Amino acid sequence: MSQQRPDRSTPKPPAARPDASMSLLTNVMDHSLDDGYAEAAARKSEAGVRGLPRTLRAKLGLAAGLVLAALVVTVGAAQARISAPTLAKEREELINRIQKGTGEADKLQQRVDALRGDVSRMQREALKQRGGGKAELLALLAGSTRVTGPGVKLVVDDAKGAESGGGGPRESSGFSDTGRVRDRDMQRVVNGLWESGAEAISVNGQRLTSLSAIRAAGDAILVDNKPLVPPYTVLAVGDGQRLSTAFQDSADGQYLHVLQENYGVRTRISAESEVTLPPAPSLIVRTAKPQAGAARSGGTDTGKGTS
Repeated sequence: MSQQRPDRSTPKPPAARPDASMSLLTNVMDHSLDDGYAEAAARKSEAGVRGLPRTLRAKLGLAAGLVLAALVVTVGAAQARISAPTLAKEREELINRIQKGTGEADKLQQRVDALRGDVSRMQREALKQRGGGKAELLALLAGSTRVTGPGVKLVVDDAKGAESGGGGPRESSGFSDTGRVRDRDMQRVVNGLWESGAEAISVNGQRLTSLSAIRAAGDAILVDNKPLVPPYTVLAVGDGQRLSTAFQDSADGQYLHVLQENYGVRTRISAESEVTLPPAPSLIVRTAKPQAGAARSGGTDTGKGTS
């Protein structure tokens, strides 16, 4: 009788879960709340205290934020409305002060002009009394009288797009290679016109005398401490054509030509049939001495003078 062989096959193990390798993530997902939070939620639930729905809380927070923003805007608008009349009043007061100060300055300037006219008149009368037939010549040389006659008109202007600062060949001589007209340029122009035979000169309406000075203050050119702005118009009384030719042929005229060719300084000179120069704003007698042999009306030499 045959015997049945025993079944020696081993049973198959159960199939592994798909998320067996992600046990940590599975645990976190299954227990998203910490045990302490879970216990606190359970206690609230047992006590009958339930939180508001999440959507309702979000709506309430948004409403509170809008109310706060509206409150801030309302308070700001109210403060601006309250302060607006004060600012307008201060602005109006400032404008009134400026207008008042400008009016006072204009009146003072008119007073100064009137006093200068009186001084010039008295100076001319004194020259006529003491200078005899040389009064007009003395007034012309001193720059105390208005001059009209033939002459030249020379306009000197900065180069296009000229700016302050920079460097270049002119900087070594105290200039900047930027195409700007400097005080030394104007000094050479004026001295060249005097040397060429000019009888009287003015720069932008400022009459030059033997005591006049052309200086610089930053980028500005000062003539007798009065700032001038380009273009600089130089008027010179003299034989127009001859004066123009003599100046252009002189060393200073050639210097001005170099500025035009190398640095773009713009110049224009023309002979004029008539130019008018104003008198100098003020003349100061630095030193006065008695003329030798001067006598009083009685014929006695006093030997006194003023200084």
